[in-house]
Amino acid sequence: MAKPTGFLEFYRELPTRRPVSQRVGDWLEVYEEFPEGNLRDQAARCMDCGIPFCHQGCPLGNMIPDWNDQIYRGKWEDAIDRLHATNNFPEFTGRLCPAPCEASCVLGINQDPVTIKQVEVEIIERAFSEGWVVPVPPKTKTGKKVAVIGSGPAGLATAQQLARAGHEVTVFERADRIGGLLRYGIPDFKMQKEFIDRRLRQMEAEGVIFKPSTNVGVDIDGDTLREQFDAICLAGGSTIARDLPVEGRELEGVYPAMTYLPEQNKKNAGDDLSDISYISAENKRVVILGGGDTGADCLGTAIRQGASEVLQYELLPRPPESRADGQPWPTYPNIYRVSSAHEEGGVRDYSIMTKSLSGENGVLKKLHAVRVEMVPGDDGSMAMQEIPSSEFEVDVDILLLAMGFIGPEQDGLLTQLGVEITDRGNVAAGSNKMTSVDGIFVAGDMTRGQSLIVWAIAEGRTAAKHVDEYLMGSSALPAPL
Repeated sequence: MAKPTGFLEFYRELPTRRPVSQRVGDWLEVYEEFPEGNLRDQAARCMDCGIPFCHQGCPLGNMIPDWNDQIYRGKWEDAIDRLHATNNFPEFTGRLCPAPCEASCVLGINQDPVTIKQVEVEIIERAFSEGWVVPVPPKTKTGKKVAVIGSGPAGLATAQQLARAGHEVTVFERADRIGGLLRYGIPDFKMQKEFIDRRLRQMEAEGVIFKPSTNVGVDIDGDTLREQFDAICLAGGSTIARDLPVEGRELEGVYPAMTYLPEQNKKNAGDDLSDISYISAENKRVVILGGGDTGADCLGTAIRQGASEVLQYELLPRPPESRADGQPWPTYPNIYRVSSAHEEGGVRDYSIMTKSLSGENGVLKKLHAVRVEMVPGDDGSMAMQEIPSSEFEVDVDILLLAMGFIGPEQDGLLTQLGVEITDRGNVAAGSNKMTSVDGIFVAGDMTRGQSLIVWAIAEGRTAAKHVDEYLMGSSALPAPL
């Protein structure tokens, strides 16, 4: 193990965030560098548990105690080998994953858990800076062709694994750049896009072919796709946003989060947005509906754009400060969390239901809402109930809908391919990730519903193994699920 007494000697420590006054003036990541000595101390807190529950908490099965021990001992090259053995993209998860592994850390029973996520991102950044991350092309080619539809984390993981197995892999993406929600759903202050680009260069050198600006189902129909490829993996994500079915929804000034966020990312990338109606919060009063990560992304973006005021409303009650009795260790708890964006401004409020919107001349002006509470029903279940005389209204110039996603788009490709859809609107798949149509597989949010980046990568690695088995009869590719 790293250091037998490390968890007794060192406290949990994370990198310092840049001062708010500084970071809201740019789109760079918010964290300062973390000294190597501090990181070594954090790795030393790993307890070498008899049963490392962090493995169970991580959908990828990351071998966390192994690389904590290697970092403590200064064996950085060994650490990246162990990390890459289970995770294709630790630079993504190390920045964006909510770290269910840390929620499962045994030390977390009565202390702050090990800073697993920070150790992870430091390993991969050291590996890139030292030149240890190099292309891993296959030794032999199989002659089989695979199409991967969608270039988010599930699609990229599927593609990289299959390319390394020797197949010719083509990734289709309807957006103008590769990366899916990593590219256009994550603000640059959470992950700068150079980290995507450098990984794509590695994948291209491994033989992956990228086809951006290609809307499969429109530019290429399903029949043509099946004729040209030996297998297909659907990884298009869960892209239908949950809408707000209230009076006034049609007013100008109401936007889904995934209309708002990509525009700013494109502007940061240097794109000319003069041909679209660019949504800017500058000097505007902004209301965000949704208290999750996407809502926080909208908050940080609006603040950097110069919003005069930002309000973030959540329908559900405010989570508790610590684990509730019904969410014991090692489950991932729903607790009150403060992101970097929440430190920067804005007001969060909970148990608020939007009743209607109103405006003038077709332009949004006010949001009308009521406070709600959870009350027990006759059958013992909890139900939401409006609190009498709690109605209120707020002035609003921009309303951003960040209430999650309800499933993949079915019109177009999914209809053309004829894959079965579940009662929840997702693509049905067996344990081998194959859909109801022979040779067509599915991975990520498109089949499991809206989920985490770490689950997407795990889904992609698993789908790749089963695609490889389908094409070759057997597979040596590892699969976490």
